Amino acid sequence: QVQPAESGGGVVQAGGSLRLSCAASGRIVSTLAMGWFRQAPGKDLEFVAVINWNGEFTFYTDSVKGRFTISRDNAKNTMYLQMNSLKYEDTAAYYCAIRSTGVAATSKSDFVYWGQGTQVTVSS
Repeated sequence: QVQPAESGGGVVQAGGSLRLSCAASGRIVSTLAMGWFRQAPGKDLEFVAVINWNGEFTFYTDSVKGRFTISRDNAKNTMYLQMNSLKYEDTAAYYCAIRSTGVAATSKSDFVYWGQGTQVTVSS
C-alpha cells in the first residue's frame, strides 16, 4: 500500500513562492506517475500537474503554466511542486496523487493513492 504525505503548505502573499513536497511510503514509486490536484472551498477537485515515472514528461493545467514546476527525485521517493508568482486564486488544499502505472494522466479517477492534503493560502 502506497501512502503519500504532503508538506510545505502555508500562507504566502500574492507574488510569493512555496514548494510542496510529496513523500511516498510503503513501496518504491519510481515506476509510477505522480500528480498534484487542488480543491478550493466550494469547488470541485481540480487537476494541477502530472509527471511520468522518469520525469521526462510533465503536463500542467493552463492556469499554472509558466508559474508552477513539477519534479521528482526517485532516489528519495519524493515529488515536488515549485509554485512561483502565486495568485489569490491558487488558494486551495493541494493533494498528492499516485497512479498504478508510469504513464501520466490528468483525471482524478486515474489515480489510486491519495495524500491527506496540505493547505496553501495566498493573501492578496
